[in-house]
Amino acid sequence: MYINPYVYLFIPLACALPGKIDAEGDDLVSEKLSTSTPAADRHTAEPSSSSSNLATETKYEWNSNGYVIFCPCMGRFGNQADHYLGAIAFAKAIGRILVLPPWRTYRNVGFNEWFKVEPLQEYLPVILAEDFMKQLAPKYWPPGKRSGWCWQSQQSGITTCDMKEGNPFGPFWDGLDVDFDDYVVYHISYDDYEIDQWKTRYPPDKYPVMAFKGAPARFPILEKHRHLHKYLQWSDTIMEEAYEYINRTFPGQKYVGIHLRNEVDWERACEHAEGEKTYMASTQCFAAHAGKTVTKKMCLPSKEEVLRLTKNVVISTRAKHVYVATDKNPMIAELEEHLKSQKVKVHHLDPWLPQLDLAILGQADHFIGNCISSFSAFVKRERDAKNKPTSFWGFS
Repeated sequence: MYINPYVYLFIPLACALPGKIDAEGDDLVSEKLSTSTPAADRHTAEPSSSSSNLATETKYEWNSNGYVIFCPCMGRFGNQADHYLGAIAFAKAIGRILVLPPWRTYRNVGFNEWFKVEPLQEYLPVILAEDFMKQLAPKYWPPGKRSGWCWQSQQSGITTCDMKEGNPFGPFWDGLDVDFDDYVVYHISYDDYEIDQWKTRYPPDKYPVMAFKGAPARFPILEKHRHLHKYLQWSDTIMEEAYEYINRTFPGQKYVGIHLRNEVDWERACEHAEGEKTYMASTQCFAAHAGKTVTKKMCLPSKEEVLRLTKNVVISTRAKHVYVATDKNPMIAELEEHLKSQKVKVHHLDPWLPQLDLAILGQADHFIGNCISSFSAFVKRERDAKNKPTSFWGFS
């Protein structure tokens, strides 16, 4: 019988700080194998407070340090997560409160539907966008005084920002009931050497809210910002569903999680990968391997490569299960045949919410991902924060 491991604690915040969804993140390091205690034996959750309930009870006060909000509008979830972490670093660097924008799918998904707010508050002051718009914006950022921010090259001569032009930009801001009355066009970067310029050129007393058209961050995520993923922790709702599946499917046994990208669009994207120094999320593999270049095998591994590496990891970890997350072909029959002598069962959930795939992969005893995919990169960062091993197709 599955026992709900969650106990909700209701405590006040210390101060006034604040259908199926497609989550594959990519648009057009090998580590020592684990032989530790099975992941399934560790699937209990520590008590935590409920962000969604806290948000409705908290009263917020305006912070004179100013606020940052942005549209996480580049690509699907994996790309959005990269940008989110960069924006967290940017807000911290310029000393402002981060207004946590909703994730963007076919609708706005509140940050706290998928992630906890409290861990982020350990790093910087934050407030949910919904709370900001309801409790602070009417008085301090009212209609008629809302400026949209965007980068333009100085040579372009452009002085406006198309803040709401097209999808997802228009629906995103409409979901927060925001229209813009003016624009701030800037020409400086988000790099460390220009951070002081953000502070001096745009003081919070004159520019209380920076509302960016896109994330004030680089893509892919900078190596120095990867550690921030430890503050991006799944909500109790996500983990409860993930643990229910894990405890039911791998009861007390080890499992290997693998991510396969093999649909047609991805095949086409990989045609351009060979020989590139960086390609999409490839830096997750090359950070400690200067001089390496991307290969097509890393981007689109052959059936033989998938079977080879999966078997090696299964043998090394003594796992009894393989969990497959994929955008098309889970290769269940091929994997089960190749792992017949190991008596391994292969599973593919294809969940209604792909974030569940991510959560399940994050808990695996070993994970095999795709170097080029930001979906895999999300799992890799989560596992790095917990010292869990990861391998990559065509690389490990």
